[in-house]
Amino acid sequence: MQRHAAVAGQFYPGTREQLRTVLSGLIQSVPEKRRVQGIVAPHAGYIYSGAIAGKAYGRIAIPRAVLIIGPNHHGAGAAAALYPEGEWLTPLGPILINPRLTALLQQCVPFTELDGSAHRFEHSLEVQVPFIQYLRPDATLAALCLGHGDFDAVREIGKGVAAAMREYGEDVLIVASSDMTHYEPADSARRKDNLALARAVAFDPEGLLKVCRSERITMCGVIPVAVMLVASRELGASEIELVAYGTSGDITGDNDQVVGYAALSVW
Repeated sequence: MQRHAAVAGQFYPGTREQLRTVLSGLIQSVPEKRRVQGIVAPHAGYIYSGAIAGKAYGRIAIPRAVLIIGPNHHGAGAAAALYPEGEWLTPLGPILINPRLTALLQQCVPFTELDGSAHRFEHSLEVQVPFIQYLRPDATLAALCLGHGDFDAVREIGKGVAAAMREYGEDVLIVASSDMTHYEPADSARRKDNLALARAVAFDPEGLLKVCRSERITMCGVIPVAVMLVASRELGASEIELVAYGTSGDITGDNDQVVGYAALSVW
């Protein structure tokens, strides 16, 4: 099965040369890259959130296997949709779906179904892929698209992800794809996002879900981020760094209706 790029030419450049040029400017590489268990990276158009994502990707050593977990914006397909075997296409070329990691995730993670339809038009996972390809051309991919859920489901999915990764036996990077508050004044967005990020950096996935619900924080990838936190803790991670935060208003100058973006690293 081949997944063709759904948002190339919209969220990011549609040609190989233009995309490589843009990525080279967005990714801020450091001399000594850290091996991490997971990251949080935003998924808006690169003009808005690409530099924040680039700070997260530029600091880490990407292993050959990467699991991207993203929210289902369209509501299509299964509630926990694991992309089947095949490859994804971007302007940088194909990236192979890792068949062994995907099979282990299907075996170990409750609620998951093999379902390509949830992924067909979903941008939250796709926009992460060029960063991975640019920095690690031989990378392979597993892709999990999640709908809404309560913390009991999040915990079970996160523990299942950790079990699959232990069985896989090699390093796997978990990329949780999320933007933060949507379409509020910049001051309100920063206040709310600080509440959510405080729970994330405290390794409190249940508290993250609770504060997003109680404060009506429109963090679209809260479920993927919470799953990543559960899985990372199960795998022994204990440290989280807030790498970068900003809003669309930092780019456009319009602070009346912004979207917030954050990048974190977990190890």
